[in-house]
Amino acid sequence: VQLQASGGGLVQTGGSLRLSCVASGGTFSRYTVGWFRQAPGKEREFVAVISGLGRSTNKVAESVKGRFTISRDNAKATVSLQMNSLKPEDTAVYYCAADRNIIVGRMGISSDYDYWGQGTQVTVSS
Repeated sequence: VQLQASGGGLVQTGGSLRLSCVASGGTFSRYTVGWFRQAPGKEREFVAVISGLGRSTNKVAESVKGRFTISRDNAKATVSLQMNSLKPEDTAVYYCAADRNIIVGRMGISSDYDYWGQGTQVTVSS
């Protein structure tokens, strides 16, 4: 499966952005899709994840809980990340990732994902 992430940009503190991850190839509905981010000088970290068909698991990181929401539209092969109340510390490159064989207890482990999008820059100004 190929992934294309988009929707990043420059926004002021408190603003909103909606990231999209569009997939092509593969049976998208069966894939668990996660969003991860990496700020300069920091390790890649988990942001949010949504499971594929057969499971109904959504998780978001504690640092974004209540502000970020993940959703998917299998008909459009798209997973979206709605980001509200953005903070400067949310500034990072955001990546979407997908895999069919993610264990529920490891949905936030980036190394378990085989397929990655190219990343989209999110910059939140103070």
